[in-house]
Amino acid sequence: MTPAQLRTFAAVARHGSSKAAATELGVSEAAVSGHVAALRKELGDELFRRSGSGLGFTPGGLRLASRAVELLGLQDQTRREVRAAADGQRILRIAVSSLFGEYSAPGLIELFSTRADDLEVEMSVCAPADFDRLLAARAIDVAIGPATRRQTEGIATREFLRYQIVAVVGVDHVLATTNSRDLAAHTWLLGPSAVDPTSGASRMLQRLGVAEQQQRIFQNHAAALAEARAGHGIALCPMHMLTAELGDGRLVRVQSPGSMVDGVYVTYVLRQEVPNPLASELVRFISTPRAIQAMLTGSGANVSRFRPRVHVTLWS
Repeated sequence: MTPAQLRTFAAVARHGSSKAAATELGVSEAAVSGHVAALRKELGDELFRRSGSGLGFTPGGLRLASRAVELLGLQDQTRREVRAAADGQRILRIAVSSLFGEYSAPGLIELFSTRADDLEVEMSVCAPADFDRLLAARAIDVAIGPATRRQTEGIATREFLRYQIVAVVGVDHVLATTNSRDLAAHTWLLGPSAVDPTSGASRMLQRLGVAEQQQRIFQNHAAALAEARAGHGIALCPMHMLTAELGDGRLVRVQSPGSMVDGVYVTYVLRQEVPNPLASELVRFISTPRAIQAMLTGSGANVSRFRPRVHVTLWS
């Protein structure tokens, strides 16, 4: 099996179409058919059959599709690690949920990355629903985000930080001085975490029955809070981030029923016979008192050691 054959079959499995796979890869359908035929001959399995409703994969074809993603991910990971080693660098790739990425990740990664001169951290922000796929493809080394009820074989999880999400308004908003049992009637100013069905924000909105027309989604949670300060609606924020603004009166916590939700952050890593040493180091470090403090209040790194080497590679 060659990387080109595996990449072709993975594309066919992903799209359920040889034509779509050829378009993605920039090759002809004949080239796709040639790679599939070679795999069929080598493995002694038909891999998939065509029907009126599309492609029907055999058990062996489904197994190959999963292995192809894993093998290609290992190849890409090895290539990156070899290049990084040649440059005298170690690279840790982290995927985080949007809320954790905005409020807690900066302090954590600043503190963790200053522990070694040869360490560089790449952080991507994505939906927790993509964590398993990114880990399986070796596109990331560790993922951090809210706990979910589903358990995925081959993925190890570890809880490390409990938090509370609370609803807040500006001092000029009606809810700053009165309670309401109908919070769904108000405008909600939300960050990107509200789009994630596993997030605390999403669970609160569903529990309160807030209709989509009452929700305004912003590029980040800070922008939503700025609108709340101006009295334009209700925003959500981790409780530990609000101490100063609640204290000086810029924001007021909503006291109505259902205006708070609990959550817990979890690390996700692949179960492997030979664990990734950097990922394992971060999982151990993340539950230490220094790391917890950094996530809650910032790293407080010594100025002589501070090097902001966190690279955000995408916002989703």
